[in-house]
Formats: sequence, structure tokens, C-alpha cells
Amino acid sequence: MHRSARAWAIALFAMGLASLATPVAAHIVKQVGPYSVAIGWVHEPTYVGQLNAVQVVIKDARGNPVSDLSADALKVVASTAGQQSDPMSLAPTFDEDTGLGIPGDYEAPMIPTAPGDYTFHVTGSIHATKIDETATSSDTTFDSVVDPSAVQFPSKLPAIGDIATRLERVDARVQAQLAASNEAKSSAQGALVAGLAVGGAGILIGLVGVTLAIMARRLRAT
Repeated sequence: MHRSARAWAIALFAMGLASLATPVAAHIVKQVGPYSVAIGWVHEPTYVGQLNAVQVVIKDARGNPVSDLSADALKVVASTAGQQSDPMSLAPTFDEDTGLGIPGDYEAPMIPTAPGDYTFHVTGSIHATKIDETATSSDTTFDSVVDPSAVQFPSKLPAIGDIATRLERVDARVQAQLAASNEAKSSAQGALVAGLAVGGAGILIGLVGVTLAIMARRLRAT
């Protein structure tokens, strides 16, 4: 292999290894005791309706990844537009047995369903050090969630909010139709009962008339 081509291949390989060892998107770094904690999204840009994850990458004072925390050691609550999620576990992605995953990386899968700024509140403990940190998306931290229409091709898909609104309208119409159907059914059943009652009364009156006629004939015969 030519020397320049070999050097380029080595450089690409090194870049690939670096991408596996460090977060690939923008994060905000917090200092928590002797640990540095990077908080952000796994995938950026971050689109509405696309599977993503809250990512927390932890390193010790020497810059070594902290990979021995359990899945219950850290929790994160995501919030946006006055709403917040239930606490989600930040599970380690690194597997010591196989060596797969990113050392020091902890993630909580999430599908953002509305555009806007998101805030992550991370709590728990890193060994004996308590953590209670909040990070909000911005131009200097990590990406806010955006509508995916700009990258959709060839057709633009309807937004999740529009789909939900349409489904609510359809559901309201179905419920109204069911209510009208039930009311019509109740009216029909009422008319049927009334008809049966009138018919039964007519039959009863007819039987009484026949009985009286027979009794009258017997009286005249005697």
C-alpha cells in the first residue's frame, strides 16, 4: 500500500475508535465531586417521533470512564412545555464480558413527541457521590427537539400532533354515532314494547268478549 494511503487509512481507523469512546453529539459537562458528567442526547439532530435516548457519560478525575454503576444507580426525568416524564433508569451500555458498548456510557431510551426545549434532571449516586444535576437544551448544550419535515423525502408526513387531533375528531364522531344508534335502538325497543302491550291488551279484550258471548248464550238456553 502507498505510504500516504496507509497513513490515511490509519487516520480513519483512529477516528472510528475515537467515535466509539466518546459522545458523538453536543453535551453539557457537569463537575460532580471528582467526576465529570456529560449530559445530552444520543442522536443529534433530535427529531420528533424518532427513537432516541438521554445519554450520561461519566469519567473519574483521571479521565477514565466509570463503567461499574448498576442500572438503578442513576435516574433521569425529562421535561418540556410544563410536562415531565416518570423517572427513567439510566442503564449502562458497556458490557464487560463482550467489550461492546461505550465505557462510562449510561442511557435511557425515549421517543420525544413534541418539538421544543427539553430539560434532563439526573439524580442518584456515583459510588459514594450524590448527583442532582439539571441540564436544558440550548445552542451551547445539546439540541432541542425539532420537527422532521425538513429532512423528509419525497413525501412530507403529517406531524404527530396533527395525527392525534384527527384521531380525537374521528373518535368523537364515532362516539356520537354510537350514542345516536343507542338512542334509536332504545326508541325502537320502546315502540316494540308498547306495540306488544297494545297488542296483548287487544287480545285480552277479545278473549273477554268471546267469554261473555258464550256465557250469554248459555243463559238464554236455560
